Amino acid sequence: MNKPIGATEVLLAPGQVSFATRPTRLRTLLGSCVAITFWHPQRRIGGMCHFMLPARSRKDQPLDGKYADEALELLLRHAHAHGTRAQEYQVKLFGGGQMFPEQQHHVPAQDVASLNIRAALALAEQHQLHLTAQDMGSTGYRSIMFDLWNGNVWVRHQPMGTLNQDAYQKNQCAAGR
Repeated sequence: MNKPIGATEVLLAPGQVSFATRPTRLRTLLGSCVAITFWHPQRRIGGMCHFMLPARSRKDQPLDGKYADEALELLLRHAHAHGTRAQEYQVKLFGGGQMFPEQQHHVPAQDVASLNIRAALALAEQHQLHLTAQDMGSTGYRSIMFDLWNGNVWVRHQPMGTLNQDAYQKNQCAAGR
């Protein structure tokens, strides 16, 4: 988890998209939102988005990272602008935690977290992205740290009703990078 000298750190708020071409650590905190990480292993460039909703009905607006389809489109444009193709990137998905599980029994298929998870998976399939890891669903929030210098994504998942964990743990499904 040590940062190289001169590495920058960027904290993404909901709806933000960031793409970097130098050593950078991207961080975010997710509840029902989903983050997509995008890493090019040869070039060691990439980015992350933090979207809040699957899509919006009005399409005559500028792209907005609050929406899954538009946030991914912004990442794809960054990849293209740097002379790379989306399929060259390792993609990981995180988040979609139920923040109000006690209300889940009312309309289980229509909660924001489930809709965000389905949107992320559908977009990855639609764009034929190289999905290498995911940690989505359950309850509670996740803290994410994504190190662009090596592609590691660190996740701390705090399910609802559990004690605080002491440290970040490397995402087990990301170990094979």
